[in-house]
Amino acid sequence: MHASKILLVTTWLALCGALPAQAQRAHIGFHGGYNFDLERGLLGAQVLIPLGRTVELYPSFDYYFVDAGSLVGFSGDIKFRLPTGGPSVLYLGGGVNILHASAGGSDTGWDLFGGLESRLGVTHPYIEGRVLNHNSSAFQIAVGLNFTLY
Repeated sequence: MHASKILLVTTWLALCGALPAQAQRAHIGFHGGYNFDLERGLLGAQVLIPLGRTVELYPSFDYYFVDAGSLVGFSGDIKFRLPTGGPSVLYLGGGVNILHASAGGSDTGWDLFGGLESRLGVTHPYIEGRVLNHNSSAFQIAVGLNFTLY
């Protein structure tokens, strides 16, 4: 009986080691998009830090192209990847979002997002929709690239 437990644990550890290592690596990337409520374009960057096999810490930064002053957004999100059985991954998540305007100070709210990302190779293109909820809500869409860090 003791030998069967050792075999079971050894098999389990071997299978865990056979999982795709790329899913366990950090990524860094950039994106461009459009906020439909502000009617403004945006550029940004993000980092993805694995917390588990399908969960990532997902901090990001957005710079909005406004007419006067500046508007930037900072998000601290958790991203959940939903396996699709192929090279692309659907994902959902949310977290805290801070908007800072040079003329009006900061406003803290929350965001929810969902998207589709390719997981082939070391460069991962993606498309993402995001709802920002502050004093009012806003919707934005972004496309970008994430790069695997070694």
